[in-house]
Amino acid sequence: MAITKGAKKAIRVQARKHVVNERRKRSMKDAEKDVRKLVAVGKRAEAEKLLGATYKAIDKAAKGGIIKKNTASRKKSRLSKAIQKVAA
Repeated sequence: MAITKGAKKAIRVQARKHVVNERRKRSMKDAEKDVRKLVAVGKRAEAEKLLGATYKAIDKAAKGGIIKKNTASRKKSRLSKAIQKVAA
């Protein structure tokens, strides 16, 4: 249990940051799932339209420290590769 005034404030700040981080992580995962679902069905054009928004969500997560930079790069690369495999 926090005793000092500063420690109590740190707990409040941490709780707010946790909510923001979870929200950003969830939006990234949802965007990635949407693209993967379209790829699985074979809807390449629609998947390409969502790719920009997915990249944005991944980059924001990386910028906020939710995922690492290389992880973000790997995710974007794999999504792009998956879309390229779908027949045009």
